[in-house]
Amino acid sequence: MSFWHNATAGPGKAFWEKTVADFEAANPNVKMEIQSIQNEDLDGKLQTALNSGDAPDVFMQRGGGKMAAMVKAGQLMDITGGISDATRKVVSEGSFKAQTIDGKVYAMPVAVLPGGFFYSKDLFGKAGITQTPSTLAELQTAVDKLKAAGTQPIALGAKDAWPAAFYYYFFALRECSTSTVTETAKSMTFDDPCWLKAGQDVQRFAATQPFNNGFLTTSAQQGAGSSAGLLANHKAAMELMGAWNPGVIGSLTPDKKPLPDLDWFPFPSIEGGAGEPGAILGGVDGYSCSAKAPKAECTAFLNFLLQTPVQEAYYKAFQAPPVNSEAQGKVTEPHLKSVIAAYSKAPFVSQWLDTVYGQNVGNALNTAVVNLLAGKGSPEDIVKAVKTAAKRA
Repeated sequence: MSFWHNATAGPGKAFWEKTVADFEAANPNVKMEIQSIQNEDLDGKLQTALNSGDAPDVFMQRGGGKMAAMVKAGQLMDITGGISDATRKVVSEGSFKAQTIDGKVYAMPVAVLPGGFFYSKDLFGKAGITQTPSTLAELQTAVDKLKAAGTQPIALGAKDAWPAAFYYYFFALRECSTSTVTETAKSMTFDDPCWLKAGQDVQRFAATQPFNNGFLTTSAQQGAGSSAGLLANHKAAMELMGAWNPGVIGSLTPDKKPLPDLDWFPFPSIEGGAGEPGAILGGVDGYSCSAKAPKAECTAFLNFLLQTPVQEAYYKAFQAPPVNSEAQGKVTEPHLKSVIAAYSKAPFVSQWLDTVYGQNVGNALNTAVVNLLAGKGSPEDIVKAVKTAAKRA
C-alpha cells in the first residue's frame, strides 16, 4: 500500500517510519510505500492524484467539505464496518463524528487538534502580564504591554494564507451563532451580518499592529524565521495555531527540544457576539483509505494507528493530544492538558472553516483575508469572495 502524510522532518517523520515498520512486521503480507509531503502542498497533490485515479491507498484526511467532495466523487472507502471493537473502546463517538457523512465513517481519527493561542510564559512575565486574556479587550492590553516591553506580540505566517485566515475563523465563531455556522455549510449563502462583522473585527484588530514585522512574507512552519520559529526562539510572544503547534515549535528551538515555557489559552470572547462562549475550532485529524485500497489491509492499518502504544508514541512525537482516551492520560504538559480540557467542555466544536466549506470556498476565504491584512481588500470583499466561490463550487 502507498501512504501519504505531512510530517517531513524530525520526530514526526520518524514516528511514521517506525509505525509503518511495526505494522509491516505484524503483517508480513503487507508492504507500505511512504511519501511525506509538505503540509501546504498536500491538499493540491492529493486532489490531483484522486482526480487522476492514482490516489495513495492511505492518506491524511482534513474532513469537512473537502472530505464530502471526495465522498461525492466516490474516491473514499466507507470504513464503518472495519472499525474494531478495541478501537471504539478507546475513541469517543464524538471523535468519529468529524469523520462521518450520512452515518458512514470515511476516516479514522488520530489526533484532537483544536486551536488557540500558544504563548511564552517568560515573555508574558517580562511584560507584566499576570493572567492570560479571556476577552478581546484583555488581548489588546496584552499586545500593548508586550510592545512596551520591546517584544513582538503575535507571530503570524501570512505567507501561507491559512494562518492569517484563522483570525477570521475565530472571529466568525464568536460573532456567528452555532446554527449559522452549521447551516451555512449547507446553504453556502453567507448572508448573515455576522460574516461581515467577523471581517470588521479582523480589520480593527490588525489596525493595532499586533503582528510580527514582515508577517505577510513570513511562512508558518518552515524554519527559524517562520511564525512557529519566532515563538520557538522568543522573537515573538504568542501565535494563534492548532494543537499540532508544540511539535513544530519544538523542532525549531535552538536545542530541538520542546519549548520549556510554552503554554496555551483559548481564543478570547467578544462582547455582543452571537457565538457560544467556549466554542472552539480545530476538530480532529484523521486518515482515509482510497476507494481502490485493499479493504482488509487498509482498515487494519487504521485500527493499528489507534492502539494505545501507537497513540502514546504519536503524542510524544508530535507533542499533540492523541484521540485515544487511554493515551490522553499520559499527557503531562500543562499546555496540552489545557487544550484537552477546553476541547472536552466546549459547547460547540467546528472544524477549520476552509475545511468545513470545502476547498474552493476555503481557498477564496483564505486569500481574501490576506488581501484585507495587506490593505488590498475590505471586510465586504471577504464576503463577496466566498459567495462568488460558493456559486462556482
